[in-house]
Amino acid sequence: MISGLREARPSERVVRPAGLKPAWLAGGILAVLVALIAGLAFGSVALPPAGVAVELLNQIPGVRLHSGLSEREVAILLELRLPRVVLGLLVGGMLALAGAAYQGVFRNPLADPHLLGVAAGAGLGVTAVIAFRSTTGDATVDLPFGVPVAAFVGALIAVALTWLLGAAGGRDRSPATLILAGVAVSSFLAAAQTYVMQQHVDTLREVYSWLLGRLATAGWHDVLLVLPYAAVTGAIVLSQRRELDVLTVGDEEATGLGLHPQRSRYLLIIAASLGTAAAVSVSGLIGFVGIIVPHTMRLLAGPSYRSILPLSVLFGGAFLALADLLARTAGGQAEIPIGVVTAFFGAPFFIVVLRTTRTAAP
Repeated sequence: MISGLREARPSERVVRPAGLKPAWLAGGILAVLVALIAGLAFGSVALPPAGVAVELLNQIPGVRLHSGLSEREVAILLELRLPRVVLGLLVGGMLALAGAAYQGVFRNPLADPHLLGVAAGAGLGVTAVIAFRSTTGDATVDLPFGVPVAAFVGALIAVALTWLLGAAGGRDRSPATLILAGVAVSSFLAAAQTYVMQQHVDTLREVYSWLLGRLATAGWHDVLLVLPYAAVTGAIVLSQRRELDVLTVGDEEATGLGLHPQRSRYLLIIAASLGTAAAVSVSGLIGFVGIIVPHTMRLLAGPSYRSILPLSVLFGGAFLALADLLARTAGGQAEIPIGVVTAFFGAPFFIVVLRTTRTAAP
């Protein structure tokens, strides 16, 4: 009781991590704007950045400025590139936010939608839907609730398996145990996915394209498809940012402060899984965003999730939009899968994080 009272003292709360600083918020918004303009201006057809910015302003009702772009260039900008860049911002923001939420829930800087098996579960669900569509020709799987629901169910199953397997042989879900459980669950679900693909070889090209990650087929339909899921995920996870700060001190201390740790933890896991499932359903398996961005924000802006979560959304979106720009310009005429680009940056970063974590461990 004494420990609980001491945690509840106002003097103890003063030492908690500070909230989001305006300078960092402004930096995140600037990063999104830079990624937006760069993604729209550069490509197989180069457009002047100033003209792109002016044409975006022209989309505001009542604004009519001369951008200097031809009708063909405006069509390329608004119909081809803008939905793709916006989708990249949404997907990157959701993957980074989900990664930050998982890291807070599991108190593990290595936690990631892919490492914990969530992406593999969502991938199996989407692969099954693609195979079912090829077999039956059922158009219902193309409805807004078809693919995301399949991915969501698969993601939740993967989370449950990882959570249960992490507790096998004992009640202590240590970070190392959860990571190993996630790897095991991912391997099992990947094997199941391979079996489904072998039974439906006519879907191999579509499935492999999805597995490597892509935004190439993005249109406004995809943006509208993922937007409601992104809004729900963002609203729930961001509303729990203070609870995540409390969870970092441990369940007993959090309970002494009036928090229900398990309820908050389950709510965050479900919301993060929903965001991951929606992102995966439209972009495929794009890895490492959930590790690179949140961990970088933690190093630069501090350990408080009141800063990490909103900054992860902004910088995660900017990171993936710029990665997509690199994917479609670095390979010349051949577009590089965006998952390859993120892995190129993410694999070395993961090694650095792992080495730092091991060094800091007692």
